[in-house]
Amino acid sequence: MIRIYTEIEQGKEWIAQYRGCPPLFAYVLGFTETGLIPGISAAGRTSEDRKFTAVADAEFLYYGAEHKPQYPLPPLTAGASPVLISRAVVEALHIPVYFFNAGLPYPPNIPVIDLGGTAAKCLSHGNALKPVIVEHLLEVGLLWGERLAAKVQGSYVVLGECVVGGTTTALAILLGLGINAAGKVNSSHPICNHTQKLAVVQAGLEKMRRGVGGVGGENTPHTPHTSPSFQIDPLQLVAAVGDPMQISTAAMAIALSRSCGVLLAGGTQMLAVYALMRAIAMTYALPWRSQQVVVGTTRWVAEDPTGSTVELAQLINCSGSPVPLLATQLSFSNSRYPQLRAYEQGFVKEGIGAGGAAIVAHLYQNWQQNQLLTAIETQIERMLQINSD
Repeated sequence: MIRIYTEIEQGKEWIAQYRGCPPLFAYVLGFTETGLIPGISAAGRTSEDRKFTAVADAEFLYYGAEHKPQYPLPPLTAGASPVLISRAVVEALHIPVYFFNAGLPYPPNIPVIDLGGTAAKCLSHGNALKPVIVEHLLEVGLLWGERLAAKVQGSYVVLGECVVGGTTTALAILLGLGINAAGKVNSSHPICNHTQKLAVVQAGLEKMRRGVGGVGGENTPHTPHTSPSFQIDPLQLVAAVGDPMQISTAAMAIALSRSCGVLLAGGTQMLAVYALMRAIAMTYALPWRSQQVVVGTTRWVAEDPTGSTVELAQLINCSGSPVPLLATQLSFSNSRYPQLRAYEQGFVKEGIGAGGAAIVAHLYQNWQQNQLLTAIETQIERMLQINSD
């Protein structure tokens, strides 16, 4: 049920260490106006729908299908929201869940911890977030990482995310850190829109380079000990072309890794978060334990023929402190629901920690394919029943 695609021995050690341990889930919700560009994302049929994807997913994950939502799940071009996978596992295995608002246009209709961030502007402008916000999210993320670690002694925390347009901001961060990620990221489309993503990212990076003029420019966070080992300060990079989830999650994961395991639940976006963690830890001399961290996603992402996730992970790993890439082998090819079978055609693929949740089900309770599929189909059955009433 879990396959290790990179750093196999390190991945095996992580799995052996945390098998059977009760985890904790933390979801970091954020927003970037990049997600409103027509056609950039399939996580919501229209730009207007995509404004509500994160708050709708969080509400469904917290309450389940029976609750009448303030924010209903947005209609998709095809498939069903990956939140069905996450909800199936969290509900059945009674896993505690924390939600963090790193920067959303609308407050979620659930108990949520507000990190004091803001939604990001479109990265093409080259000034997505105010540097002071990025610095704040780093500090508060480190603090919450310590707090969550205290709750799971000897176990691990699953960090999930929901940011529409987040694979495009991920591409921007990876390229900004000198990792040649062009043509390798994933998307919620069946065929990845690499050309569109790259054009948006190149516009943002170009504006950042022209507008900032290196460290010491107007967008540079006021942190005294910037190391010259990076061409660019990672916080400055996030301020220019990132999103609020990335910095918050990277900070939490750095702090968590010091005393417990970390499963970064996602594909392209969490590989970018890992690269960002490493850059921040190196630039600002923050202690962390890279061997405590893995990235976990779905087979649909890891084996996406229109992206190169495994190659991307290998490129990131070439830069030092390598990370294992794991993926659930969950399949929907035998599902009785066409909305789930759409995943096998390349739609949706991943989101709101779905791959991580499926990995947890196997690690914690040894769930196999049939148990997981049954639990997910029960969720969709209940949702369709309520929608038809």
